[in-house]
Parts: sequence; C-alpha cells; structure tokens
Amino acid sequence: MRNIIIYDDNETRKQLLPLTYTRPIAKIRIGITTIEEKWQSMLGEARYSWLTASYLQEKFPLSAEKTNLMIAGHVLPSPPLAEQALSLREGEAILDGEQVIAFNGKPEDFDNRNFTKVFAPTERPVCINKLYDIFEANSKAITLDFNRITKGRASQPIPNTATVIGDASLIFIEKGACVDGAFLNTKNGPIYVGENAEIMECACVRGPFAACNDAKVKIGAKIYEGTTLGPFCKVGGEVENTVFIGYSNKAHDGFIGDAVVGEWCNLGGGTTASNLKNDYGEIKLWNYAAQRFERTGRQFVGLVMGDHCKTGVNCMINTATVLGVGVNIHGSGFPRNFVASFMEGSSNAGFKDVNLKAFFTIAERVMSRRGVVLTEDNRSMNDNIYTRAKKYK
Repeated sequence: MRNIIIYDDNETRKQLLPLTYTRPIAKIRIGITTIEEKWQSMLGEARYSWLTASYLQEKFPLSAEKTNLMIAGHVLPSPPLAEQALSLREGEAILDGEQVIAFNGKPEDFDNRNFTKVFAPTERPVCINKLYDIFEANSKAITLDFNRITKGRASQPIPNTATVIGDASLIFIEKGACVDGAFLNTKNGPIYVGENAEIMECACVRGPFAACNDAKVKIGAKIYEGTTLGPFCKVGGEVENTVFIGYSNKAHDGFIGDAVVGEWCNLGGGTTASNLKNDYGEIKLWNYAAQRFERTGRQFVGLVMGDHCKTGVNCMINTATVLGVGVNIHGSGFPRNFVASFMEGSSNAGFKDVNLKAFFTIAERVMSRRGVVLTEDNRSMNDNIYTRAKKYK
C-alpha cells in the first residue's frame, strides 16, 4: 500500500497562524471538507500521516518509509493534479515555481530537494498561503466539493414546507438532515446539508453554502454566500463568507463576515465583528511570521479566531482582528486588532494571562458536551502553545 505524507511548508504554516498552532495545514476546512479529506478522496486508499511542527507530531504522528509520496498540505487538489501526483516515479516531483506540490521518493531526497525529474502542475493549483485565502476561495471550494460528494447520489427529498429559490437540484440533503420551513436560494451556488444537520424554520440561506454533519442554523438566521459550518457548529444571526472549521458556536444575533473561526469557539449573543473599515480603505492584518500588521490589498477582512476562543455578550470586534488560541474577550469597547494566545480581559479593564489549569477545566467541560475527550496530547499541545505565545505578549 502506498505511503502518503501530507506535509506542512514551514513558511506557509507560519503565515496561517493562529489556525496552524493546533493543526497541520491540511486539517483546515475549506469548502465542505478539509484539505486533507480532498486529497484522500482523490488519491484513494493509502497509509496517510503528517509532517508538521515538532510539537504537533505527538497528536499528528509521522509514519515515514523508505519511499513516500509527499503532498503539500496547503494545496487544494483537483482530479488532474491528484492523478499527476500518483503517476510520479521515484525521484520525480511536481513544482509550482519553487514550491514542491508533490514528490515521490526517499525522505532525504525530499529534504535536500534532490529530484531526478521535475514537472510543472497540469493546471495551476489553488493554494492557501494567507489567512484570507481561506474565505476568499470558499465559495468555489464549496461548489467543487458539492459536485464531487454528490455525484451519482440522490438527495433526501426537499420537504414541502421549505421554500426553494432557484434550481432545486443544487440542494443536497443527507440522511437525517432537516430543512423544514427554511428559505433556500441556489441562484449563486449549491446548498449542502450534511448528515443530521438542521436549517431551522425561517432561516434564509444563500448558496454556495455548506452545513456539515450535526451543524445547526438557528431560527431566522441570515446566511449569505461562501459560508461553511463545520461539524456540530451552531450559528444564528447574520453570517457572510465565513468558515467555521468545526465545533464552534455563534448561536445568537450579531454579524460576522469574511472570517475564519477555529474549533471550540463561542461568540456570545450580540457579538459583532466588522469586516470593513469606516474609510473603506485597505486593510492591514496581523502576521505572525512578520510579527507586525501587514497590508492585505483587500477591502473586506473580518475576524480570524484561533481554537478555544470566547467572546462575551455584545462584544464589538474591529475590522481584521486576529485572536490567538484560548483568548477570552468580554466587556465594552473594542479590543486591539491582535490579541495573543491565552489572554483574557477587555479593552477597558486590560488583559491578563489565562490560567492554564482553568483553561483545561473549561475545555474539558466544553468538549464533553459534544462527546469529545480532552486527551493528553491535546493538553501537551496547548501547553506548548502557551509557552510559545509569551513572545507575542
């Protein structure tokens, strides 16, 4: 059986912090599935493992053999690209400029970039190099995933109580899902409703949209194009062009747009996160690699939230705010546009370090509600992130 290693390009991993503090790049969800799941669906049965930051390897172990197929975790695959990767002979690689997309061969040859033959990709791939690439590519990724996942399959019937605007064939409802009384608009793209997911009555959803398994859209929610709800996410209020990776809640009123939310996050009722400056000017975003705010060349960038973040009731979040892992914001006023990992407080009262023991107690409580255990490798990972975060405070 082929041994496939999905690897993190180190510089790209730094660009995608804080999301990559807690996962390899390929574990990021974009479209309906994670990047890793896209590759697996196209590369087929194999032994898969990860080459990522050393402190993550306990949770995401590497299994290397004498010869491996190395795949770049920040590249969104297409069937032609996956087929090209599978066709590589030992020593051969696919390079896009200087970036190695795939390599088949010995680990030492990969490390030393010792390639017997180099090919250009059959088609220019979509790469996730910056945080804003995730939500900017999400609409197209939903459509591509929808076509792949639903091909040759039959949707559950759309109930008579649901109102469909556009092509009903662009709605796919998995087993156990419910859309009774929902308004579903497919004029701009498909709508995917995963197993046991629910779009409640009077919720308005515009495609491209994906609700993964066990996700919920609350009563009267307004969900716009380019939005993905990962597994077990619960969302209400107004959401636009946003990726919830999984297990996170924005269950009440408030707006979020052009944003990425990690796992195990909770946005309190009324929390609103701006995605546009008052002067309509170019947005700067905190960059961990540069350790400063950098120009994005973009007018719309919202909230980027690492795992295990919380906001209190009626919190106000400024345009292009980056929250690290384990951040807890409450109180009035706008916090600054970057809050380092494991900090809690408000703009008025100031911020202090999160107590790590208390963090683990809360994390256990939150995760157990979804039947997930806070494992020792999770504790070790967050302990390591806690130490690394000190240089940003």
